[in-house]
Amino acid sequence: MSAWNRTEDRPPEDMVGQLEHAADRIGDVSRADLQVMLRRAALLIRNAAPVGFVAEIEDAIRSVSDELQMTRNDTIRRIVKEWLETNTYLPIHTLEEDGDVEGSA
Repeated sequence: MSAWNRTEDRPPEDMVGQLEHAADRIGDVSRADLQVMLRRAALLIRNAAPVGFVAEIEDAIRSVSDELQMTRNDTIRRIVKEWLETNTYLPIHTLEEDGDVEGSA
């Protein structure tokens, strides 16, 4: 992509975040970059299908979403990610005990 996203204020990696970031900086986004983002967004929307659950699971997701102050989709993403990490399908990013850490405690 062009220079609009090479600054310290990097856009998020997710498509929605990129679109919101571009909307906030519309004057800095090139036509080509905007075209790419809009085409990706169109594909995501076209292929999107809501995940449906039985009522008791929907209630639990709604409750967790409210507690964490997250959207339903973000809550589902977090639950799936944590499950995948817990069951070693995804690597868990941990700090080494002897590693350097910035800041102080």
